[in-house]
Parts: sequence; structure tokens; C-alpha cells
Amino acid sequence: MHYSLTLEGEELWLLADKAVYWPARQCLLIADAHFGKASAYRSLGQPVPQGTTTDNLLRLDRLLSAYPCTHMIFLGDFLHGPGSHASGTLRALEAWRTRNRALHITLIRGNHDKRAGDPPLGLRIDVVTEPLLIGPFALQHEPHAHADYHVLAGHVHPVYRLRGKARQSLRLPCFQIGRRVSLLPAFGAFTGGHEVAQGNDRQILVIGDHKVWPVG
Repeated sequence: MHYSLTLEGEELWLLADKAVYWPARQCLLIADAHFGKASAYRSLGQPVPQGTTTDNLLRLDRLLSAYPCTHMIFLGDFLHGPGSHASGTLRALEAWRTRNRALHITLIRGNHDKRAGDPPLGLRIDVVTEPLLIGPFALQHEPHAHADYHVLAGHVHPVYRLRGKARQSLRLPCFQIGRRVSLLPAFGAFTGGHEVAQGNDRQILVIGDHKVWPVG
């Protein structure tokens, strides 16, 4: 399911799979996939779940099946760290790339990409530095305002806490749409989150029950 909004004159679909689809460009925007994060932690002797890369790639396949897409843009942190170059992680990525050989993929380097190094050349990913200017948007990893373009960024891993009666609360991934800077939730299945707040200068849309819901 998606939530349609118009931003800077462009229609964008906010997807419950924690991505943005730009219909006019047949483009999917993905922030903070952190492929190989679990492998990186296991390489340090930490007991963390397996299968996160497989889960992330299956979700990407679902998106590609659901939306006509010629270009996929990662807004930074494609790989988590040096330990993400584990053979199992790279084999899974290479198999996924082979299945989607016609797809144009761009990565805007994030802070973790600088530590992990660029993806292997065999994945055929164009790697660029921020900002990537397309239409009215500056696509970035870091959520720094741009003088002339509306910024779509990642890095923060935004989550919002819904509060109910009797001290009940629910912490959900969210999109934060601002006047000049908007944030995408972290796509990766094994990522933390930073709580953001509602405000007069921003709109919060949470993800829950396979839908995107505006708050307030």
C-alpha cells in the first residue's frame, strides 16, 4: 500500500515497504539498506539473527514486481561496514543483481559506505557523492538543507512513538516530510531508529499494518 503526496510539484508515493516511488521517473528511492550488517556484527563475535540480507532482497523484489521501475537510487549506507563483504552477503547481492540486470542502480555514498568501501564492480552500481540533483530534489544521505532544492535524505532512521491511554506506546518507522528537508525510513531489516517529533514545519507519516498513516 502507498500514500500519495505532492512535493515540489511532483507526485511521490510513500510505500509501506519503507521506500519512495516516483511514478513520473519510474524510480524507487531506498535509504539505509545496510546490507551485511548482521554479517559485520557476527564477524565481531556478536550473536545476531541471520537471513537479513535475504529478507531485504526479497522486499526489493516485491517492490520491483509491484511498480514499473527503471532506476533504483540508494540514499546512502548500501553496505554497513568492512565486515559486510562476507562471501555469503556478496553472493546474495550478485544473484539478485543478475536477476535484475536491466535495472539502473545508483548509490549516493553515505557515512557507512565510506567505511565499507564501494560495492564490488560486478554489481554494476553507479556510485556518486551527494547531492544528486534530479528534478526539484537534491537526493542525499545526510539531511542537510540545500539552497535551491528540496532534500530527500536518509541517515536518521526516523521512528515516531504513538502514545495511547494507560501509558501505552508504539514505536513505528516513519517518513518525515519537511518544508525543505524530508527523511525516508531505514529500509534495512536490522537497523535501529531515532525518534522524531511532530511539528508545525513537518508532517509525520508512520508505517504500520502494511499501510502508511499520517499522524495528526
